[in-house]
Amino acid sequence: MEKIERKISGFQIAATFIGVTIGAGFASGQEVLQFFTLFGADSVPALLLATVLFIFFGWLVLRLGARVNAKSHREVIMHTSGKTLGTVVDGVITFFLFGSYSVMLAGAGASLEQQFGLPPQAGVLGMAALSLGTVLFGLSGIVSAMSILVPLIIVGVVGVSLGVQNIFPLGLQQIDAFSHPGSAVIPLWPLSAVTYVSYNMLVAVAVLSPLGAAARSEKKFMKGALLGGLGLGLGVLAINLSIMAIPESFGFPIPMVYIANTLLPVAGVIYTVVLAAAVYTTAVGGLYGFTIRLTQALGKKNFRTVVLVSTLVAIIGSQLGFTNLVRFLYTGVGVGGFLMLGGFVYDFFRAGLHRRRPGPVH
Repeated sequence: MEKIERKISGFQIAATFIGVTIGAGFASGQEVLQFFTLFGADSVPALLLATVLFIFFGWLVLRLGARVNAKSHREVIMHTSGKTLGTVVDGVITFFLFGSYSVMLAGAGASLEQQFGLPPQAGVLGMAALSLGTVLFGLSGIVSAMSILVPLIIVGVVGVSLGVQNIFPLGLQQIDAFSHPGSAVIPLWPLSAVTYVSYNMLVAVAVLSPLGAAARSEKKFMKGALLGGLGLGLGVLAINLSIMAIPESFGFPIPMVYIANTLLPVAGVIYTVVLAAAVYTTAVGGLYGFTIRLTQALGKKNFRTVVLVSTLVAIIGSQLGFTNLVRFLYTGVGVGGFLMLGGFVYDFFRAGLHRRRPGPVH
């Protein structure tokens, strides 16, 4: 932990924040389609709201992690939510971390099947092996991987979007045509945006909490949360505009791979690599957070065993299918994540009131 503390930077915090948040659902386009694009013009205020919330809650989690010297998300959750409610939220987060890992494995299989016609099990097993190997190196290995891959992912997503807008310029009529809030998982755009942030923060809190304890710098927290939130918002905007410009992508499990293939076949291959990188970063975050939480209860000596068993069970869970997992698991747990965000907000204002409270008069 001390070695990480000396070397961690605001950029690395931002890259880790983005890396554990984006993944198969984000980079594939499925999440953005379900939670933003179906609102048409209202997707713009929705993604702006999501961006602000990512910045705010990312900053809060980093500060809380430092304050309670977090080893996992548990210390942060218990501090903000109390023992009873905190136990419930802790359970939701731990469950979702495992579920998120399963989704990432399913996404890896779906992307290879759609782009190359390979059996989905090839992508599932390959991603499982990569994420398992990285998590065994601990937090330092995760930070290093995110710092390299996340800039490439953002460049890939924005690059495809710019190419689409150049060849298929998006008009107001197309934006209006995508206004189908009744087809969205959550039909109200403000609630959809908050839910999107909620379930994504369930994964992010598992890595940002111990990262905040390692960095211990308000300046780094501010920079990391700001750059991380803006990067996530930019990515959502790029994918949102791309899907609207090529609406037939709606019918594919991996809309962004279809869109990249529409530009150039080689672009589809390159974007599949970008998608694999995004899947990998979030798979690592989910597996790490889940494993660290379990080893708190089972003992550090069981770390490797928990990593291996968790991976095997997640491989089985990934067989439920990528689209189904994104639509139902993410939405259901996202609503449960409101409890976590509510605890963060309550603690934030409670701490503010304590700071403003006047001392005794002598």
